Amino acid sequence: MRVIAGKARRIQLKTAPGMGTRPTTDRIKETLFNILQPELYSARFLDLFSGSGAIGIEALSRGCEMAVFVENNSAAVECIRDNLKCTKLSEDAVVMQKDVYAAIQQLESEGKCFDIVFMDPPYDCFHEKKVLERLLSSSVIHKETLIVVEASLSTDFSYAESYGYTVLREKIYKTNKHIFLRIK
Repeated sequence: MRVIAGKARRIQLKTAPGMGTRPTTDRIKETLFNILQPELYSARFLDLFSGSGAIGIEALSRGCEMAVFVENNSAAVECIRDNLKCTKLSEDAVVMQKDVYAAIQQLESEGKCFDIVFMDPPYDCFHEKKVLERLLSSSVIHKETLIVVEASLSTDFSYAESYGYTVLREKIYKTNKHIFLRIK
């Protein structure tokens, strides 16, 4: 796994061994960032369920102003910090070791707001539905915030419209998919 483009291009990233994460493959990451590229410059990026931090690091490398990484697993948090250090992107990053809901609450209290939210929760556990519901009433997003969810192919997003989201795009891969949303 590596940084694909930008100022940290070609730097290899670590993954925490045996922690049960599913690192996004370079091919899927490249497709995702080809879609996101017009949104990235000077954006504030929130990476929920960060794992190794590869997605947020790619966003920083490609021009995001700052990124916040939220991960509860201590081995993964150590991996994110190591990856930020080796890519020399630590200065523009904040790593929060806590539950996603507690992190959102803290970010609200700090007055933080993001232009892009990416989440890659454990598959088929319905976290994405709960987080999307929580974000609707949150000040960490605004009307133009782009929300991207990585999910299993079987994850149903038919509720999104009734929650108040517009599904902008669905990109399906062999093993998973990305859903792109904005608030209506």
